[in-house]
Amino acid sequence: MSDAQNICLIGFGEVGQVLAEDLAARSVTLSAWDSLCCDADSAPSRAAIWVRKGENAEDAACDADIIISAVTAAQTLNAAESIATAIKKDAVYLDLNSASPGAKQKAAALINANGGRYVEAAVMSPIGPKRIACPMLLGGPYAEAFLALAKDLGFKGAKFFSAEYGKASAAKMCRSVVVKGVEALLTESLLSARHYGVEETVVSSLSDLFPGPDWEKLSVYMISRALEHGKRRAEEMREVAKTVEEAGLSPLMSSACAERQDRSAAYRYALAEESLPQMLDAILNGARAGRAL
Repeated sequence: MSDAQNICLIGFGEVGQVLAEDLAARSVTLSAWDSLCCDADSAPSRAAIWVRKGENAEDAACDADIIISAVTAAQTLNAAESIATAIKKDAVYLDLNSASPGAKQKAAALINANGGRYVEAAVMSPIGPKRIACPMLLGGPYAEAFLALAKDLGFKGAKFFSAEYGKASAAKMCRSVVVKGVEALLTESLLSARHYGVEETVVSSLSDLFPGPDWEKLSVYMISRALEHGKRRAEEMREVAKTVEEAGLSPLMSSACAERQDRSAAYRYALAEESLPQMLDAILNGARAGRAL
């Protein structure tokens, strides 16, 4: 596989912009497309003016050696469909989206049928701390060959996981049952505990039962994640629910977690509070003012 010169980002939100900034240090040409690019005042339109914004997805992707898809979970297949007829022969389509194994397999079939090389990716941590070098599982028949180039481009945390499509996504989705589930559980538990004035006892009890983490600090972090990214995480948890269903199980916990994450997004203003009690009070006050909780 030859060195890539042209890279296209489909999805130019938080993740796409981080990748663009990190890839800019490499000898590559960058293009991008996001549905919000139609709005001149949107964040994707204003961001990274040195990245060529396509007239549409096909225009952004037509000359790309690598297309990186970083859209919201529900748009995974739509993103692949948007560039399928424009993809260059043997161009790599790196799908970073948090989607179910079934969705990834459908996207892979579409891209490969149009001459591209679909590489499944599962991002196994928040993008923020390590940025492009965050841990990432690569899957599919083209993943192992792509790994060396990925490392050269800065994807230092990437590793080959499976030649079978869906395995990397399954690992990500099953992990999210726990990670996003704990966020939802802590949000519901500690808001109720704060109402009754017993949150300190609950946090102390968690420290006794699961020693190691600073549970007050961890609770602030995890509830903050739900407040800041609740809508996006709810989409991911609906894909998790599909993953559980694809395994023949009822996604009772994942579906409930998606609902709690979705509702948490309405209380983003509480991120301004520094302590756990202040954050909980801000959310409870908002709920009493009529916001659904």
